[in-house]
Amino acid sequence: MMTALRLNLSPLREPLCFIKVLEWLAAIFAFGTCGAYIGTTVVSVLCSEGKNETLSATFSYPFRLSQVSLVSNNATLCNRTVAETHLVGDSASSVQFFVAIGVLAFLYCIAALLIYLGYMHVYRDSDFGPILDFLITVIFAFFWLVCASAWARGLQSVKDATGTAGIRATLPLCQEEGVVCDVTEFAPMRSLNVSVVFGYLNMMLWAGNAWFAYKETRWHAQRNSAQHGAGRGPVPAPI
Repeated sequence: MMTALRLNLSPLREPLCFIKVLEWLAAIFAFGTCGAYIGTTVVSVLCSEGKNETLSATFSYPFRLSQVSLVSNNATLCNRTVAETHLVGDSASSVQFFVAIGVLAFLYCIAALLIYLGYMHVYRDSDFGPILDFLITVIFAFFWLVCASAWARGLQSVKDATGTAGIRATLPLCQEEGVVCDVTEFAPMRSLNVSVVFGYLNMMLWAGNAWFAYKETRWHAQRNSAQHGAGRGPVPAPI
């Protein structure tokens, strides 16, 4: 069996290879739209004396909100000394899992495309390559579902913690009589919403590609052979 590189772009016209390109692009969008995120929430505090105070909290990936300061140590707000206050929540585990799956999928797509375009003759002449490709594709489809769902819940936690209700619950001053706290500038969440969408899109792409990877395995060939053999029926006895 020849194992030398044979560059051939024709597999790009086949679903197995073409979908891998889509998976590569979707993985970039998935981890890129949340991995570089920075947002700022601006809070307006209307004091009972009529004075207006402004607070801001800037947070970013990996969204360890419990480490983000909303009020600095012993700050004076509404003529009161307020202790240091941080936002509530930590979505680091879910978003880091999401980004890790995205990066691994991105790297695997590069390796798979290299094999498809340069070593397809080796890939189709062996049993190990197609079976391994199929199993990895199924595993990635499952992990995309898990990590996208986990990050969707983590993102909702970020939205809740940085919204008006979350800020009021976090800052004791907001619960005092005559003090009104409102978020006047919400951190833009559009790119984070897009990351969740691409997470589920990746799941669908990998699940769909599993069928085309399965068709390359000997399991599919054996199943077709068995069906064709059963369809022919028994050979009639000679008269």
